[in-house]
Amino acid sequence: MNIIKEIQSVLNSEISVLQDIEKVIDISYEKFIKMIEKSTGKLIVLGVGKSGIIGQKIVATMISTGTPAFFLHPTEAIHGDLGIVAKNDIVLVISKSGSSREVLDPLTVVKKIGAKIVALTANADSKLAEVANLLLYMPIEKEACPLNLAPTSSTTAALVIGDALAVTLMKLRGFESKHFALFHPGGELGRKLLLKVEDVMKKGRENPVININDSIENMFAFLSAKMAGALSVIDDENNLKGLITDFDIRHVFIEKKDIYKLNIADIMNKNPNYVFDTDNAYDALEFMEKRKKPISILPVLNKERKVIGMLHLHDILG
Repeated sequence: MNIIKEIQSVLNSEISVLQDIEKVIDISYEKFIKMIEKSTGKLIVLGVGKSGIIGQKIVATMISTGTPAFFLHPTEAIHGDLGIVAKNDIVLVISKSGSSREVLDPLTVVKKIGAKIVALTANADSKLAEVANLLLYMPIEKEACPLNLAPTSSTTAALVIGDALAVTLMKLRGFESKHFALFHPGGELGRKLLLKVEDVMKKGRENPVININDSIENMFAFLSAKMAGALSVIDDENNLKGLITDFDIRHVFIEKKDIYKLNIADIMNKNPNYVFDTDNAYDALEFMEKRKKPISILPVLNKERKVIGMLHLHDILG
């Protein structure tokens, strides 16, 4: 056996099936999409065996892209789980043959409940196609399996169709990356899009600030106590007047000035960069790191432009 050619043969076989299905995508698929879009219920996917595994993946994709969905195992369905099905739901049944007893048994009750039944099958003359309110036909002439027994091309076809339906619904509903992030808060995208400056900044008693009229002695005391490496300089109304960092203080000593003869206004950076508490934390990180001269700390203002916190590079990375 030429192993590489055998692998290529299987791939070509499955690609060919997908190309055949592409040619038969018709108005029924459009009706299904519109049915889900207008539905006030959820999408319930039902399948057994390998089709059931594909059904679970379709449900996972639908849920994460904004379509309420639930996988229902046929055996569990007839032993109480049909209680999850409601009148306004749509039940998508996946079965290559359309004649599997396991998937057909629950459908009598589904019809009584009043939910719509949609069949995804390779057999347009099957019992499943007959009882369904809508048929999604996927022609499968032959499995990639050399015995034409193991579900291979048929499961690939169902999987790809599920992806196509989910992506089409995403576009139809205007589902964006910010919505995706909302459903994936633990992933990298979720962290990037959901984490705000206010979530990681130093605030309250930890916020390192000093009044512009305060003493140099207190400046050193506050720097030491807050351990932030910088102080936001504010006026009596909490407006940002400047920023003092360790670098600014070292600069005074390098120039051999008597720091105790200076005022805070003499030492501070009078035009510091800053961020707002509602800004995206990842954007703030990008701003800090990708400047011509990277910085590690930023005062944080609220919408009234009052100083309410300090953002440190390490706080975001942490």
